Amino acid sequence: MTRCARRPIRAIRRCSARPRRTGPPTLPASSACLSARGSAPGCDTGASPLTEGFDNPGGADVVGRARRPVRPRHAASILVWRDGADGPELLMGRRHPSLRFMPDVMVFPGGRVDPADARAPALTELRPETLHGLTRVGTPGIGRACAIAAARELQEETGLVLGEMRGPHVLPDLAVLDYLCRAVTPADRPMRFNARFLIAPAQAAHGKIHGSGELGEIGFYSVEAARRARMARITAMIMEEFLAWHALTPAKRAKRDLIRFVGRDSRRVER
Repeated sequence: MTRCARRPIRAIRRCSARPRRTGPPTLPASSACLSARGSAPGCDTGASPLTEGFDNPGGADVVGRARRPVRPRHAASILVWRDGADGPELLMGRRHPSLRFMPDVMVFPGGRVDPADARAPALTELRPETLHGLTRVGTPGIGRACAIAAARELQEETGLVLGEMRGPHVLPDLAVLDYLCRAVTPADRPMRFNARFLIAPAQAAHGKIHGSGELGEIGFYSVEAARRARMARITAMIMEEFLAWHALTPAKRAKRDLIRFVGRDSRRVER
């Protein structure tokens, strides 16, 4: 006997009126076509789309919804870039399929801020303009901890060192970092992050690339190669934000609007 069959007539009517959700809603194919610089594979071409319709496709919390808003955890990611034959190339890796948050998609190295990041020493400190971006929401201490976390996660996930190794710990060169933007996971997700995205030139990092098990297929990807990879929609939007930053002169970068992504990847100017 079904649950509806055991209920009174009025309850059965309510039950039958609400079809059971079997999975996340389907987004229109155009939502995956994010590039402002030309048509990408999968956009009205019959090929597979580049990006997924959710921030963590396939994750355990994609279909889950929090009954009460969850306070987002501070996190940081780093976009390490270099000049290639066809334009800038970005360091990316594929997250392990067993991970709960954003499994089996290409991402930039990063992770949540640990308590120890707030007390960690650094080889150099953040430039004022970078700290300004990091502290649009939060204290200077939180902003610095996010930068420390970005350098630490880079070393843990890829083997590249931004600064120097002191024993098992990275002493990061924070002065080479630029601030890009931040993204906040939607409020109805049970797993949320307030992620800051930082930029570093590849020549500032050293070491041999190797994975820790969390990321695979680690390497420098051209923009077109990254677009052909399986990315979450928010990752593709962050990449576009980087390309806009890369196209600016240093003077214009310092005067640009600071951006945050909130809700269902809504792009807004920080106030």
